[in-house]
Amino acid sequence: MAMHTLDTLIRHWRDDAGGTYRTWFLWDERLKNFRSIRRGLQVVVQDIQDGTFGTQYRGSSLETVVHSIAEQRQIFKGADHAFLWKPKLRIPDIYEDPGHQRAFGHFLDTCACCSTEADLVQAIRTLDARGIKGLGPAAANLMYFLHPTLMPPFNTAIVNGYNALTGARVKLGKWEEYLALRAGMLRLTAEHRSQLSNDLGAVAGLLFDVGSGRYAPPPRGADAADAAAWRADLERVREEGQAAHRAKDTAQSQDATHTQVQGWLRDLGRALGYEVWMAANDRSRPYGDGRLGDGCLDTLPPGIAGTPGADAVRLIDVVWFERGTLAPAAAFEVEHTTSIYSGIVRMLDLALGAPERTVQGLYLVAPDAREADVRDQLRRPAFRAVSHLNMRYLPYSELERHREAMARFGQGLRAVEAVARAL
Repeated sequence: MAMHTLDTLIRHWRDDAGGTYRTWFLWDERLKNFRSIRRGLQVVVQDIQDGTFGTQYRGSSLETVVHSIAEQRQIFKGADHAFLWKPKLRIPDIYEDPGHQRAFGHFLDTCACCSTEADLVQAIRTLDARGIKGLGPAAANLMYFLHPTLMPPFNTAIVNGYNALTGARVKLGKWEEYLALRAGMLRLTAEHRSQLSNDLGAVAGLLFDVGSGRYAPPPRGADAADAAAWRADLERVREEGQAAHRAKDTAQSQDATHTQVQGWLRDLGRALGYEVWMAANDRSRPYGDGRLGDGCLDTLPPGIAGTPGADAVRLIDVVWFERGTLAPAAAFEVEHTTSIYSGIVRMLDLALGAPERTVQGLYLVAPDAREADVRDQLRRPAFRAVSHLNMRYLPYSELERHREAMARFGQGLRAVEAVARAL
């Protein structure tokens, strides 16, 4: 396959409003989820080490993490299937065999702690040598969120896309096949460095779109007519993606957007006398006649910036700090359509990272229709130990209805507490 032909495919993929590059790889929430998934895997390791992991997937800390990965839009849809306990086949055998469970925990712990390619490959080979039935390279999806520049995601569509583009015969189910796929994906990334990020999610997204049938692979022959027809198909897919994207934008414009709700919270916090922090990756978004970060803190207070969870705290949608002392008063995660789990973890990094600075209020702000989702997330085993923090749910409708009155007549957090709901 000619290099320039693949360049053409990559350019169309990057421009396609409906392809994984724009809908997933450039999605702000994708980056936010890396830290929360890492923290979740640490909980899995600790549960296994403490002997409290249990004997089934449902209700385990592993389910919490894998569910968060499966929420990462279409590329990870079905990621939990490989970890579901299948009693008739007794796979994957990490629930009822304590030795296999500990080996899996050691694998995750090693991957979380090491930082070199050689160590990660050795961790794979050590796990593979155990011969744990049903525990195959689907676990690479966990590794990706620990080491995105070294370990790519893995699923059927990615494998099919790789084989279609390269003519390879990589198969599913074996770690050796995954390592061969990984080597090829690294080569593709190096050969097209000007268009593909060193985050292997980029090349994985490209292969996913080819393997799932969104794009046909480039013709292998030199026939000009075949090449012209293929380019015409690419253009058609791109135009359809742009039309679908415009229709989606029109539908979403009827709802309160994530940015709009952040703006409400910014203005309400300032009216109540707080200094406001806006998520670092959102502060430059247009809002009103200016930017979302206008009038907000430029940096986190020193007492927060120096804590282990500071990188996650910077991504909390809105934080209110007491004027003068800059002690954290309240944190808000706006969950319009995104992963609720990740927002919870970021607020816990704030609340638990500096215990001498008690946060008075932790709020999940979401559409009224998502209340059940919010409650389901707080019931997960991973959050039982922090129930004393009294995280609360703030519905969009209550915020929209009462925010102006709260700004005019409210004092501190009392007005917010009055309309928030206990979880």
